[in-house]
Amino acid sequence: MRPYKIHSIDSFLMRLDHFRFDLPDELIARQPTTDRRGSRLLAMDGVGAIQHQTFADILDHVQAGDLLVFNNTKVIPARIFGNKETGGSVEILIERITGVQTALAHIRASKSPKAGALLLFDSGFSAQMLGRVDDLFELEFSAPLLSMLDDIGHMPLPPYIDREDTQEDKTRYQTVYAEQPGAVAAPTAGLHFDDRLLADIRAKGAELAFVTLHVGAGTFQPVRVENIAEHKMHAEWLEVSESVCQQVSATKARGGKVFAVGTTSVRCLETASSSGEIAPYQGDTDIFIYPGYEFKVVDKLLTNFHLSESTLLMLVSAFSGYTPIMNAYQQAVSEHYRFFSYGDAMLLSHNPEAIKDIPNE
Repeated sequence: MRPYKIHSIDSFLMRLDHFRFDLPDELIARQPTTDRRGSRLLAMDGVGAIQHQTFADILDHVQAGDLLVFNNTKVIPARIFGNKETGGSVEILIERITGVQTALAHIRASKSPKAGALLLFDSGFSAQMLGRVDDLFELEFSAPLLSMLDDIGHMPLPPYIDREDTQEDKTRYQTVYAEQPGAVAAPTAGLHFDDRLLADIRAKGAELAFVTLHVGAGTFQPVRVENIAEHKMHAEWLEVSESVCQQVSATKARGGKVFAVGTTSVRCLETASSSGEIAPYQGDTDIFIYPGYEFKVVDKLLTNFHLSESTLLMLVSAFSGYTPIMNAYQQAVSEHYRFFSYGDAMLLSHNPEAIKDIPNE
């Protein structure tokens, strides 16, 4: 894992409550739109001017020579239910696949299983608890994990979608270009794209590139420190290939814009550019981007609306400026945009003055 020195503004105290906003419960999108591109789009330029559009209008913002970078991770049906051999019920959420039949997982049970304990599931599947790795449990399953999950697993909907998963979620909580299995949360900015829209983008003369970051359950963990500089990010595995690096460099050379589709694509591109120039990278990242961060690659960011006091809200504040982002969120609430994973989208342009727009009162 690369070490990161993120900021040179440590003298500023950014408090967690700087990133707090009020959201009416009815604005939480608990169901997807009928059509993938049927959401709204709040487009904000580099000085904070806002347009209220529909998602299909993203085509108006893409020009020939631009590059859109997507995260092609695939959400696995990572939630499984079973029982301990002694009879108590367990709920397991796979966090990271470590082998064909092994994984690190979160376990919810009345009493945590001990090393050697056997867990039993439907269809005759089982798992043995091998030991603890920090807050996670190391499990060895009785069958290849991916095929087992396809049989008995449930889609790991975010905690704010407070309903049981359905058959529809197996396709709608997944991008149409998902390819590399391993995520336990969707890269939700990509959920708005269908195959026709991707073809339309190519037809405009823009290029598509694909990186991989397997989103972990830690993306939903709250920040528990008041001084956000003290927050420790969870690690996630990513890959940025040589071909993607070449596409980024060529786009910059011809004066095109690099669009990151989702904050996970931002984390990929900025991790791979930590030396100042983009280079191939494969491995873990715990990069934490908050106001004061100097972006190296990304010119435009497509993202959904994020939770109050979340690290993702801090990331977009670093990209577009704290003041414009908090204003945009207020407008989104006033205009009844739909929030979070199945909600509406924002298209943000990088604000070169954002690095100076730091809450410090």
